[in-house]
Amino acid sequence: MKVYPKVKTVKPQSDKRLLVTFDNGLRKLYDCKPLLTIDAFKPLQEEWMFKTVQRDAGGYGVSWCDEVVDLSESELWENGQLV
Repeated sequence: MKVYPKVKTVKPQSDKRLLVTFDNGLRKLYDCKPLLTIDAFKPLQEEWMFKTVQRDAGGYGVSWCDEVVDLSESELWENGQLV
């Protein structure tokens, strides 16, 4: 089982992207736009909702609405673009 770096911080950016800093010091930009057609992620089409993103306890991902919508650290790491 592969071990991924944990999320240290997450900041919402323009155009439905997340700037994620990992505990190894690397930062990645994750594009959420492709997810917005999936029913579970549709609430994030609202800008105010998208901006409520938070780091999960332990850094195992990020979530919105008290973890109703979430992304794992592996998804963010594998599909984010290094900045």
